Amino acid sequence: MSKRIVVLMAAMVMAVASLASAQTSKGEHAKATEAKSQKAPRLTILEPIKDYGVIPKGQKLDWSFVVKNTGDADLEIIAAKPSCGCTVADFDKVIKPGQTGKVNAHVDTTNFTGPISKTIELETNDPSVPSSQLTIAAVVKPYVEAYPAGFVRYMLLQGEAATQSVVLYSEEEAPFDIVKVATPADWIKVSYAKITDPAQLAPGVGRPGQNQYRVDITVGGADAKIGPLADKIYIMTNSQHQPVYSISVTGVVRPTFMVEPTGINFGEVAPTDPAATRTIVLHSNNLRTPELFNVSKVESSIPGVVTSVKPTTTRGEYEVTLQVGKDAKAGDIDGNVKIFTNDKIVPVVTVPVRGTVKAAVGSASK
Repeated sequence: MSKRIVVLMAAMVMAVASLASAQTSKGEHAKATEAKSQKAPRLTILEPIKDYGVIPKGQKLDWSFVVKNTGDADLEIIAAKPSCGCTVADFDKVIKPGQTGKVNAHVDTTNFTGPISKTIELETNDPSVPSSQLTIAAVVKPYVEAYPAGFVRYMLLQGEAATQSVVLYSEEEAPFDIVKVATPADWIKVSYAKITDPAQLAPGVGRPGQNQYRVDITVGGADAKIGPLADKIYIMTNSQHQPVYSISVTGVVRPTFMVEPTGINFGEVAPTDPAATRTIVLHSNNLRTPELFNVSKVESSIPGVVTSVKPTTTRGEYEVTLQVGKDAKAGDIDGNVKIFTNDKIVPVVTVPVRGTVKAAVGSASK
C-alpha cells in the first residue's frame, strides 16, 4: 500500500470521528435544552405547623394553611387526608405559578385533653415532593370537668328508671357556678346542687377552694325510647373559658319482654300440613326475676284458627300455638291474635296472622 493511500485513509477516519463527536455534542446539548425547557410545579408551605398553645377544652380550632406554588407549572392538590379528629373543610385544587392557595382545617377539642397533634397529608403533582404534611398542635386544658367521668351509662328495661351522679368541678379562678341544664328528652331528668359538705367533694381535682356541684341524672320511665342511648346533657356554667359542658348518656333501653315472631304468615296450607301449626314465643328480658312475667290467655279473631298457651321450661318464657283447625273453611286467613300479659307497659300484644287455607282435594268437582 502506498504512503499516499495510508494518509488518505487516516484522514477519512479522523473526519468520521469528528462528525460523530459533533453529533454527540449536538444531541447532549439538545437534551440539556429540552430538560431546561420542561416546566414543573413546586409546593412551598408557608407555615406547615400551627401551634395554638394552651386552649380550653371544647374550643373549635379553624385554620387556613397557606401554600404557594414556587414552580413554573400549575400545582394540583390531589387530596388532603386528615388524621383522626381533624376535618378538612375544603382546599384550592389548582394553584397557578407564583400564586398561593389555602387548605382549610377544623378541629373540635371537645373530646380531647392534654397535648394534641392533628395532621393533614397533602398529595400534589409536585414531582420532587409529591406528599407533604400540615399539622395543628395544641394543649387542651379542661377548665370544667366531671368526676369520675363525663359520661353515664344505663342498662334498663322499658318502664325502669335509674339515677347516676357525677361531680362537676372547675379550674377557674372566679367562683364557679352552674347556670342551667338542657336535656334532650323528658325522660332524662337532671338535678344539681352545690356541695357544702367537704366530705362529699371530689378528691384531688379542681382548683382548691373552688365550688363543686353534684349532678344527679335520672334516665328511664314509661316514655323512654327503646333502643340504644346516645344522647347528651348540656350544662351551662359561668366559666369564662368553658361555659358549656356536655355529659354523654349511653347504654340501652330494652323492651320488658320479647315476642318472636311479631307476625305469622301460614302461606297456602291445608289443615293437615305441618305448616298449619305455628308458634309464637314470648320471653321476659328481666334478668333478675324473669319468673314475674306471665301470659294469662290468648284470643283469636280468626275463624278456623285455634290458639293455646303454655309456659316452657325456661323461666319467664311462654309458647303460644296457632293451629289451622281441621274444620277450617277454604279461603284467606286475615286477622289478629291477642296475647294478654301482666306487663304494665305492654299488657296486650296483637300479632297479625295471614295465610290461605287450601280447598280439600276433590271438593271443586262436587
